[in-house]
Amino acid sequence: MANLFSKVITHIKFLFQEFQVKRFFAIALVGFLVLTTSLNSSIDSGRSSDAVTRRLDRVVHQDDADRPKTTGEWNREARQTEDAPGERAKRIAKESGEAVKQFGSVYPDTAKRSAEDLQDNNR
Repeated sequence: MANLFSKVITHIKFLFQEFQVKRFFAIALVGFLVLTTSLNSSIDSGRSSDAVTRRLDRVVHQDDADRPKTTGEWNREARQTEDAPGERAKRIAKESGEAVKQFGSVYPDTAKRSAEDLQDNNR
């Protein structure tokens, strides 16, 4: 009797491997999720995309640095100085200095907290 169960289980395992049932179920599940959630997410994204954009913009511009922070701002500034390469180089140098200064003001605190966490983890 045990031999019969063993043979049946072996045969079922072989069928699962042969037909790749796991892969079929995974694809069916993903398809079901995509088909059932895509309509709702497109409706929601139309309503909330402006709110999300405004919230993200606030987070990006929360510091008082004068340099551009988004790709659109960089492109706008590049168009403004398109015909004046000297002015463009001067702005890039100024903004790079601001970025280094901002990084320099944040780095010591981050390094200190990371070192403390590392020491706590080593105990």
